[in-house]
Amino acid sequence: MRTKKYALSIAGFDPSAGAGILSDIKTFEAHNVNGLGVCTCLTYQNELKINGISWIAANDIIEQLKPLFEQYHIDHVKIGLIENIETLETVASYLQDENPEIKIIWDPILKSSSGFDFHGAFDTQNLRTSCKRLFLITPNTYEITHLISDMTPDIGAEHLSEFSAVLLKGGHSANTDCTDQLFTKDKVITIKSPRLNTEKHGTGCVLSSAITANLANEMSLPAACESAKQYVYKFLQSDHGLVGQHSYENAKTHS
Repeated sequence: MRTKKYALSIAGFDPSAGAGILSDIKTFEAHNVNGLGVCTCLTYQNELKINGISWIAANDIIEQLKPLFEQYHIDHVKIGLIENIETLETVASYLQDENPEIKIIWDPILKSSSGFDFHGAFDTQNLRTSCKRLFLITPNTYEITHLISDMTPDIGAEHLSEFSAVLLKGGHSANTDCTDQLFTKDKVITIKSPRLNTEKHGTGCVLSSAITANLANEMSLPAACESAKQYVYKFLQSDHGLVGQHSYENAKTHS
């Protein structure tokens, strides 16, 4: 009998389901991985705008996690919107206590695609310590320059890759192709896809959760990132609106 594979999203609640926990779980399921979810915040939004946010305390996040680890064997976790580095450290430490081999993927969301600033000043003093607990970080160029403010995006990603692999996303650049760079300790891998003249709400969430699902499906990290990028390319073409549609067939062709 096939053993069920689980992936856990620890992220914000988006009522439009275009981003956050709901989007992550849809992506997991599209990749034939059972999705679990823990809420880090409530957002007051639709796919066009965000009116506000209420954060959930780190202790309450842990209380949500406890019954899941009592019931399920969880090897792969995606962390999305989270209040601060201290909460990230608390959550990541708990996850590693529960499963020392767990792979944690962090999508460091600082600002929404509609321009809402989730954090204001984001204290990164303890960032390097927290990164040692992570398997992969998936910042875009805006996010990496705020996480490592005294370095260019490439140099910042290379620096962080000493602690955790970094997928530096280039989707918001003006280049003809959408080019991402996967930084590991010993090499940099370039991953490209054609640029589409379309936008979708929550594509960063979809990418990081697709990578998480691919890792749960026992892909290598480079293959997981490549396949996830192809999945997002299909996702961007899935619907004329801002909230895309997930398709198991799209995931299956890239697995």
